[in-house]
Order: sequence, then structure tokens, then C-alpha cells
Amino acid sequence: MSRPLRIQYPDAWYHVMNRGRRSEEIFTGKTDYNAFIELLKELVEDHNVKIAAYCLMSNHYHLLIQTPDANISRSMRHLNGVYTQRFNRMHLCDGQLFRGRYKSIIVDGDSYLLELLRYIHRNPLEAGIVEKLNKYTWSSHKGYLSAAKKWDWLHKDFILSLFSKTKAESIRRYQRFVSKETPEEINRILARKKLPTAIGSKRFVDKIKGMFFSNKTHEEVPESRFLAPDVDKIVEEVCKYYKVTVDDILVSKRGHFNEPRNVAIYLIRSIRNDTLKGVGKAFGIDKNSTVGSVVERVKREMEKNKDISKRVKNLKDILGKS
Repeated sequence: MSRPLRIQYPDAWYHVMNRGRRSEEIFTGKTDYNAFIELLKELVEDHNVKIAAYCLMSNHYHLLIQTPDANISRSMRHLNGVYTQRFNRMHLCDGQLFRGRYKSIIVDGDSYLLELLRYIHRNPLEAGIVEKLNKYTWSSHKGYLSAAKKWDWLHKDFILSLFSKTKAESIRRYQRFVSKETPEEINRILARKKLPTAIGSKRFVDKIKGMFFSNKTHEEVPESRFLAPDVDKIVEEVCKYYKVTVDDILVSKRGHFNEPRNVAIYLIRSIRNDTLKGVGKAFGIDKNSTVGSVVERVKREMEKNKDISKRVKNLKDILGKS
């Protein structure tokens, strides 16, 4: 039986879940919860993942995340793998911690984002663990009510702006929103044994099906390493954007920062999740370390040069629509 298809594209939103093997505890106390939260911060810092919400229960977790670099598979593999290692080390045990690979649903950012946020934050309340949401420690709900810098890593400002452009009013509206019960439609969808690939408007779901499934049903489509523009398509779009030739990108020129070439390498590595060796082969680079250095250099340039950062974002948008 084929594994579920992992759909990845730049700036996709996901509701991600995982549960302990045989519904066993994956968090046994404060140390475990904090270790997992530190790993979430690592995803933000090292994998450029935006985490809008989380809720950690004793035997499962929920996340609402966005992936600007189309890297959900790599990010979740890091999160689950490293947490399992740390859990086993802290508790002097070994073996599998989770019941399997994570489950994820692509979320329509225009219509269902807030509903999933509410569902995630209300989890402890619906489970009868607490009587008031602000009494539960291990979710991001408190972060939405706080101005403390310790919550700066949480992608909450964007979510709050959907309620109101005024900070104080957005928090008040958020509180009113999560105080209301999750619509039965959402509960019904998420209670299914077989989760849908995407949740959103009919137009959004049809778009996802058209982009990734063609005429095949979900069950008929095997897992793909990554469904994204191929290398030639990325090179083609970079050429058009920078108004250069393919040779300008594929042929190395020493002595200066070849932005189009380096950006193409960065995009192929980050969007397609290709191996360093695979990227190197496409660009005539023998050493994996050289490819890695190019990727890191582009990241640094993006951090200190807003123009380059904007150009890379524009290209990601173009490739996301291609």
C-alpha cells in the first residue's frame, strides 16, 4: 500500500498532527513539553517554518504551520526524529515513539485558517482537561494574549491581523472567536479515520486536485519525493526573471557573486528539497560542500539585502503558480 502523498509548494499552510505509538504518552512532564517547544523554535530558525499555532497533549500534538520554502517533509522529519532521540535519551529507552509518519492537511489560507486555529487551541477544552483555555500551559493560546518577547518566534501577528488592524482590538476579537465552539463541520472532518488531502473552499480543493492529482484519486497516487517545478523549469524562470541565458546560470564564473546562478541553486535546493549531490550535478559542481556554501551565502545575502530577498520571493511566487 502506498504512503500518503506529501504535497509541498511555497507558502503552503498545513494542519499537522501526530500521535504516540499505541496512543502512549509522548509527553510525560514539563521537561518533555519544553524540549518539544524548543524544537519548534529550531524549525522557525533553521528551516524557515512559520508556526502559527500548536497544542501539545499528553499523547499527541497539533500544529498549524506555513512553509515558505516548501519543506514540510524535511521539517517534520527533523522534528519527529530529533524529538524521539531526545525523549529516548531522557527516559533511557529506545525504539519508535510515534505511531508513524505525521498526518497533514493542506489548509486554505483564505477561508479555513482561523477555523483550524480555533480547533487546535480549543483541544484541551474539548478534551475536558481544563475549564478555561488560558489555564492550559502547553499551547500557543497564551502567546496570542501576550506581548512578551518570549513569544516573538510565534507567527501570530499575521493571524491577529486577520481579526483587526488594531492590536488591542485584534486580541479581543481573537478571544471572542476561540470562546465559541468549533463548527461541527470541522470536527466531523478531523474525526475521520482517513483525513482529506486539503480543507477549504471548493475552488481551493479543486485547484489542489488539479495541480497534484490530475485524474487520479488520492489512493491511486503514490508518495512523491516532491511535486514541484523540475530543475529545467526553475532555471528557465530564473533566466527570464534576470534576463540572462542558460549558460550564464549553468556555467560557473569565478571572482564575483553570480546572483542568478546562486539563486537558481538556492531555489532548487529549498523548493525541490534536492540533495546537495543532485544540485551539484545539475550545475557541474563536484563538491557537496560547495553547493551548501552557495545556499548559505544566498541566505546571508537575503538577510542583509532586502532587494535580493524580494527577488527570491518573487521567483518563489512565480514558481508556485507555474
